[in-house]
Amino acid sequence: MTTLMKTEPQTLDAWLAHCEQLHPKNIDMGLDRVKVVAQRMGIGFTCPVITVAGTNGKGSTCTMLESILRQAGYRTGVYTSPHLVRFEERLRLQGDPVDAPDLIAAFARVERARCQNDAEVSLTYFEFSTLAILDVMARSALDVAILEVGLGGRLDAVNIIEPDCAVITSIDLDHMEFLGSDRESIGFEKAGIMRTGRPVVVSDPMPPQSVLDHATEIDADLWRFGVDFNVSGDKQQWGWAGRGRRYSGLAYPALRGANQLVNAAGVLAALTALRDRLPVTAQAVRNGLACVELPGRFQIVPGQPTLVLDVAHNPHSVAALAANLDAMGYFPTTHVVFGAMADKDLVSMLVKVNPLIDKWYFTDLPTSRAESAAALLAKWQAQNTRRDATASIHADPQQALQAAINAADPADRIVVFGSFYTVGGILKDGVPRLQAKHMPNN
Repeated sequence: MTTLMKTEPQTLDAWLAHCEQLHPKNIDMGLDRVKVVAQRMGIGFTCPVITVAGTNGKGSTCTMLESILRQAGYRTGVYTSPHLVRFEERLRLQGDPVDAPDLIAAFARVERARCQNDAEVSLTYFEFSTLAILDVMARSALDVAILEVGLGGRLDAVNIIEPDCAVITSIDLDHMEFLGSDRESIGFEKAGIMRTGRPVVVSDPMPPQSVLDHATEIDADLWRFGVDFNVSGDKQQWGWAGRGRRYSGLAYPALRGANQLVNAAGVLAALTALRDRLPVTAQAVRNGLACVELPGRFQIVPGQPTLVLDVAHNPHSVAALAANLDAMGYFPTTHVVFGAMADKDLVSMLVKVNPLIDKWYFTDLPTSRAESAAALLAKWQAQNTRRDATASIHADPQQALQAAINAADPADRIVVFGSFYTVGGILKDGVPRLQAKHMPNN
């Protein structure tokens, strides 16, 4: 029986609320239902498509691709998820978030197709919203579409679109209840975005064998870090060399963190693989890497104290965060606001960063999937060996940050990390510039 609404929602929030009620599960792996609705809608692309999968580095990779291609004069569309503050952030057209009215119209088209001929198809929130975003992109006269996989690859809704080039970033343990319990199983799921005869860039320096095996099995055009392309450099500049192309004297990407060089290397490999269809100049590469921006990826906000924002939410990304924090230099005290989902390997995350943290501010988050601040505190206490460290619990990220500001001296640093909800909770009213009360005497 169809449940097509007599009156369709008029706002984006109302559509998103509608999407949350349609399917019994938040995540339901599989492409059959999404394909049916996409076919009814006639969604397809005539421009080149780049699909990006991986555990960490997907968002950075998509944004660097976008930045370089825009510098080269191309009309870009980029789909990433989740969002930090507003849903519209999930689709950027020509570098700007999509307008809500365009999404609202697309949601209505998905709903009509979903319920066409009384043959209703049940869609999850992610599947429904993905179809709406793909529909907007397909109608936007793009020169290139960049699609970030939400979860896994093989059975993710994004994978209904045939990519001209696939990029697989770092692979580590995350979402194991859906993707498998080890890197080989997870790698197989990520490898599902590959296509026969099409380039696939693997920027993970030590990829699971399952990724390499799948590329061989389906005869994809494998571009492997350390084999088909490589990087070199010193403290001032770096260079890239790959099949038939070199870049030298490049400034380091504007996105901070040692891990970003690996992501940038994969980006240049993808652009080299597509150079017949999307040629870019060396100057576009230089300018694109120099001006790339992505909130919440080791984002350092100057102030007193310094503020660091990072959506590290699994052990692999937290290890990178810890290394990046360690490389920042000396701060008298490091304060941390932390909130995360309950299904993460929270103890491993805490262990990796705990030696660097003096004061913890654990926060509740506005979703039932989150671990409570009290439970986070208990997990931290169970593994903490630092007698001089302190911890407290707070109702939301803003209150946790305020508590940290109240306790901090101007020379300290405050780190906010964990879930997108944690960092987004700090950014919802704009990027804060901190001014601690404990100003030193003149």
